[in-house]
Amino acid sequence: MSELNLILLGPPGAGKGTQASTLVEEFDLPYIATGDILRAAVKEGTDLGKQAKSQMDAGELVNDEIIVGVVAERLRADDTRDGFILDGFPRTIPQAGALDQKLAEMGRSLTAVLLIDAPDDEVIKRISGRRICPEGHVYHVDYDPPEREGICDRDGEPLTQRDDDKPEKVRRRLEVYHEQTAPLIEFYDERALLHEFDGAKPKDEVAEHIRKTLSTLRLEETA
Repeated sequence: MSELNLILLGPPGAGKGTQASTLVEEFDLPYIATGDILRAAVKEGTDLGKQAKSQMDAGELVNDEIIVGVVAERLRADDTRDGFILDGFPRTIPQAGALDQKLAEMGRSLTAVLLIDAPDDEVIKRISGRRICPEGHVYHVDYDPPEREGICDRDGEPLTQRDDDKPEKVRRRLEVYHEQTAPLIEFYDERALLHEFDGAKPKDEVAEHIRKTLSTLRLEETA
């Protein structure tokens, strides 16, 4: 398999970031999380960040013109020559079409779309329970609590809840996902690119399932 070009698909909080870390380590691929790119732009006050901020604050999707440009530029970087892992893009069928076009212009195509799914209730519990310190250390009130409630174990700084991790914002993000992103499941399934995994299962079990799936794809390519 000359390139391993992957998309991670699924609702927020389903475990895409966790599985991406494993894939990055095993296959030495760049992890391209559009959410991180946009948040950095907002923090730095770039033109992109200013345009995206109002949409992100409202829990809406950033418009296609902004996000497609960011992703296309990133996929031209040298470190993506052996493949990439996209997380957070595409989120709509028009974005998926734009990605196909950009990849075709580069003489490339997708290898697989990995759908990591989880029930809404589980997603809300996972995300709304997260707490973070100013240095970026992350905890969870149920799954990974600090030794002292509300205080970071590593630097003693107070823990806070990100605004977009609050339950009402999470529910809105899930609504947007189901309305605008979930149709991508059928889109990629029809193209025989979709592979589904149960994000409610233990992360190691999910990782092993993904590993076996990619190994099978490699075998099929060389058959």
